[in-house]
Amino acid sequence: MAQHLDIPPYFYGELIRTTARVVTWNVWGLYGPWQEREAAITSTLLEARPDLLVLAESWSKGDDSQSARLAGPLGLPYHAFTGVPAQEDESALSGVAVLSRWPVADAAGLSFGALRVQYVRVDGPRGPIQVYGVVMDAWWLDESQARQDAVRGLIAHLHAAQDERTPLVVCGDFNADPDSDEMRLMTGRAAAPVPGLSFYDAWDVAAPGMTGSTWSNANPGAAQLLWPDRRIDYIFTAAPRRGGAGHPRAAALLGTTPVAGIYPSDHYGLQADIRY
Repeated sequence: MAQHLDIPPYFYGELIRTTARVVTWNVWGLYGPWQEREAAITSTLLEARPDLLVLAESWSKGDDSQSARLAGPLGLPYHAFTGVPAQEDESALSGVAVLSRWPVADAAGLSFGALRVQYVRVDGPRGPIQVYGVVMDAWWLDESQARQDAVRGLIAHLHAAQDERTPLVVCGDFNADPDSDEMRLMTGRAAAPVPGLSFYDAWDVAAPGMTGSTWSNANPGAAQLLWPDRRIDYIFTAAPRRGGAGHPRAAALLGTTPVAGIYPSDHYGLQADIRY
């Protein structure tokens, strides 16, 4: 006879029914015909209508920046950016941009070894959200140790800096597969560097059974590297939060087809609707 377990039916309390849309995308900086690609990026994001947008390999150059160019058309007037000198243009910066529909109350640029991070705390209509946008500079297949060290440092910081009442979103280009040691640290499939903090992988939760490769040989920009198809871009949200805040409800890829004959980036973008 099966043993009855006296578990409350709603571990998180009454579940939140409303959602916010988060999009993350490595947009390939100023490489190639970037003006045409940026038009394709804008067109794709206009259709997606994100509330929070994280751009890896975003750019800033003098008084111009991708964040400023996208803010008006996308209705995301609040943004923050952290960058380093761009390989493709020595007069520009390449880094991580976070754009928001709602006011940014706090922002900071951070780094953890090979991981560069833009943090913002957003004051949204249903309370604050902590957002960490990331890009991993250790991108060759044999650099797992550098990625693991960076992820451990990130998780230790997140644990210390989190507000357990607030949704915590970590997203961007980690340059690592879901079954890698570094990503298993994020999802609880490996021993947590700091007990008491684990994350949902939005794709695993909201699009189970689908491959979700954000690096695909169907994309000419990616095919030149001769890698296999890989899922290396992520939206992670911390669990548990009261009401299930941050829990992924839906996930989809973006930028998987050309716009006016051109792919927007060498990566596909990723969107998730999370409880908020």
